[in-house]
Amino acid sequence: MDPYLPCVLLSVLIVLVWSSSVDSFHYDYCVLGAGPAGLQMGHFLSKAKRDYIILERNSGPGSFFTNYPRHRKLISINKIHTGRRNREFNLRHDWNSLLSDKADLLFQRVSSEFYPPADAFPLYLSMFEKELGLRVRYGVDIGRIRAVQSDAGRSYILTDQHTTVYRCRILLVATGLWVPQKVEFVGSDLVEGYESISTDPDDYKNQAVLILGKGNSAFETAQSIMGRASRVHMLSSSPVRLAWQTHYVGDLRAVNNQLIDTYQLKSLDGLVEARLEKIAIARRQDEDVKRSGGKKDFRKKEKLYLTLKKFVQNTGERNSSDVTREELPEHHIDNFPMRKHYDRVIRCLGFRFNFSIFESSACPPVSDNAKGRLPGVTAWYEGKDTAALFVLGTAAHSRDYRSSAGGFVHGFRYLVQAVHRVLEYRYHSNLWPSTKLSTTQLQSWILKRLGEASGPYQMFGVIGDVVLLQGSHCEYIEEFLLQALPQFSSLSGHKVSEHGLIVIVMQYGKKKIDYLGHNRAETDWTKAWRSNFLHPVLYYYDSLPTEENMKLRPDGWPLPRPKAIHHIVEDFLTEWEGPLSHIQPLRHFLEHCLRSDLRTFFAETCFRSSLTHRKPPPFCQHGYLKQQGVHLPQLLQVSGLLLTEQEADTTFPNDVSPPGASQSLALKLDL
Repeated sequence: MDPYLPCVLLSVLIVLVWSSSVDSFHYDYCVLGAGPAGLQMGHFLSKAKRDYIILERNSGPGSFFTNYPRHRKLISINKIHTGRRNREFNLRHDWNSLLSDKADLLFQRVSSEFYPPADAFPLYLSMFEKELGLRVRYGVDIGRIRAVQSDAGRSYILTDQHTTVYRCRILLVATGLWVPQKVEFVGSDLVEGYESISTDPDDYKNQAVLILGKGNSAFETAQSIMGRASRVHMLSSSPVRLAWQTHYVGDLRAVNNQLIDTYQLKSLDGLVEARLEKIAIARRQDEDVKRSGGKKDFRKKEKLYLTLKKFVQNTGERNSSDVTREELPEHHIDNFPMRKHYDRVIRCLGFRFNFSIFESSACPPVSDNAKGRLPGVTAWYEGKDTAALFVLGTAAHSRDYRSSAGGFVHGFRYLVQAVHRVLEYRYHSNLWPSTKLSTTQLQSWILKRLGEASGPYQMFGVIGDVVLLQGSHCEYIEEFLLQALPQFSSLSGHKVSEHGLIVIVMQYGKKKIDYLGHNRAETDWTKAWRSNFLHPVLYYYDSLPTEENMKLRPDGWPLPRPKAIHHIVEDFLTEWEGPLSHIQPLRHFLEHCLRSDLRTFFAETCFRSSLTHRKPPPFCQHGYLKQQGVHLPQLLQVSGLLLTEQEADTTFPNDVSPPGASQSLALKLDL
């Protein structure tokens, strides 16, 4: 007998016994994280009756918001009173609620404040989970994720702190960003972190404070202590970017920018630019001499100085944080702006994605932007090189970093919905939802969407509506991922016919202007393409753009050059219902693309036309002649665009020409 056989049998037996003692669970979908993105996906999976589980390492949902922001005030607006009862429209101004089929399941049930307290958000998420009956397992701290390949396909194995194993076909990562972003430099060990600083302003009384960073967390901290601190300086590599100038909600919000006032009005506080890798935080032990009862009392008081790395010498031979007077910048530059000492230095550089729990087989790559803080994902939010692993929520912000709202609840709730629709088609053969319309209904449907839709409004330049032209009819697909347009058919299940497609996008103008100055808005509809503020743009293509087209699109454009493009002039009220400025130019553009007459008529005119013309206008064909009556869109009725018998010319309009032909009005065809 082989002498090694007993040892082999014993090893196999031990493995079998261990395997039988390890808890193991199998699901089609594993959602990692019970924050807003994870619960939002849970709702869609639950509604579709899918086999899923949400795994959360903490004891309740939205645990990030139990700690952050540190000063406990959200900057996501909660505008309850809009003067409108349209739920979709109101979501444009509700930045905290998640999407559901329950009309009253809104954030306003837990807070009525415009900038609500941070503690309200976990309460809302808990309410959302309970009322929808979502399947969440708390206290599951996943520490290892690996991918395995089998005959059945790729799957993911998640192991928690108790060695419990969760196996799933599709992994949806919604862990957010919670690992503090740090930069290593000389003296970085002397810096306090945003995640652990005191939030009591009195702890900073009469202290000089240097804050590293100029984002919202940095300014939130500065605003909290500026009334107690002797001076507050802020340092980062780039100047302050104001959200109202950049239209990016992740930039500095006005609610946090009081220190800009005290800086510009010269009240001790200030802003400075320098690369963190080139600075050093140094300390000097100075003797603080005090007299007590006629005697000198010598006390050591640690003072921190900001210096430049190039001035610090021989850092490897001694404590790199201790410097001599000759290594301080004022020894070289007598008016160095930050030559005075600081009592505290605080790091406020934001957060990064936790890559550490992924093994190489399952780890998405690091994104090229956002300073490596985010994972790289495809245009449909699947991890690059990690099939069936999708990234949701703030962690998926690399696709629209600094250009739209995908890193925030009011934006990524729509991205999560889009990802779910991708999953439904890929794994369950359910087409992306669509609405079939006659071409005569298209204009009023577009106007309705422009006036109320929240998804394209919040995710401007990233999510848009797609109209598939099919002759006398069309299919209207809402809120598709624009960057995935070349893969439209494979992701949605819908085919593009030879008639082409129209994509409807919300965009800001690209011209740099004074956003509070004169002539900041364009009101002339014939110059709609010069609009500076958020406005609708329609792109007409005779075929789907290719991946190469997307790569070669003009800088700042969400889509490649189309066959024809139409800007609807910006509107102060964001309603786009003006008969002459908005509706009529839109109708002409649609007629140009459809090569069809889209005018509307009264019943008497349709009757007359049917007697005197071989082919009455489409509006009459689709309604009156099918004995369905003439549908008068309410919006057009109010606007006065319905034509009377005297005004109507029932012959085919002379200005309708094949797509691509020269047009005037609000078309900008000279690309």
